[in-house]
Amino acid sequence: MDPDAADSLTGQPRTGSLAVRSFAMRVVVLAVPGCPNAMLLNERLAQVLEVIGEPAAAAGGAGSPAWLDALGRSGRGRVAPAERGLRAVHQAVLRSFADTGRAPALGVLAEAAGHFDAGRVLAELAEGDFLHLDQAGQIGAAYPFSAAPTRHKVQIAGGASAHAMCAIDALGMARMLRADVAIWSSDPATGEPVTVTVSGNHARWHPDAAVVFVGRTASACAGPSAAVCCEYINFFASRSAATTWATAHPDVIGGIVSQDRALEVGEQIFGQLLQ
Repeated sequence: MDPDAADSLTGQPRTGSLAVRSFAMRVVVLAVPGCPNAMLLNERLAQVLEVIGEPAAAAGGAGSPAWLDALGRSGRGRVAPAERGLRAVHQAVLRSFADTGRAPALGVLAEAAGHFDAGRVLAELAEGDFLHLDQAGQIGAAYPFSAAPTRHKVQIAGGASAHAMCAIDALGMARMLRADVAIWSSDPATGEPVTVTVSGNHARWHPDAAVVFVGRTASACAGPSAAVCCEYINFFASRSAATTWATAHPDVIGGIVSQDRALEVGEQIFGQLLQ
């Protein structure tokens, strides 16, 4: 075999080589219908690929899988621009949810907007997917918060009880608010309760084997997070439960992330929103 070809296969340089070469690999599992071992093989592959990909993903690098948006808004981040009253109004909305569990009154938004029109500021925030407006023009979501009940209920220490748009959003609240949170959710496959208590840099999960599945609709390449992915980012009681759910929903693309990685992504997305 040509030495250079060997390098490209292993991703390692020969002695004296000046640079480490990297490569991408696509793994496709072929199985006959009803194969009893296909699910187990998919699960084992997910475990291996997650371990391989996590170091680069943790740094926000190219190793992040395409379905994992580790910064929010397709990599653009969720910190609203400071101009035109956008950040002031966005932060007023977030603080209202944190303090009361509800969206703020129009008067609060008008004050935050200053000499800008609060309605126009909200519309621009919705256009940029910093929040979501319903058909009546009311705030339906201000990521990480949901104005309507969801599967993910969060109790904020010293604050309100609120609902999160998804599992990652719930995990990001503690860092955003600089407060401890308790999360109550459930496995969409089995209905088993999943709880997470986040205090500082530490989180306690129950069950111990719980994971997060991060997914989005395969048919929609772009769109507001509320429509494209929030419904498909959930806590699961175990990796096998998440794998079973994913197998039953081929229209959803995504993958399983570990407890530490899920918490890290939530902190990366929401940690600076109120700063």
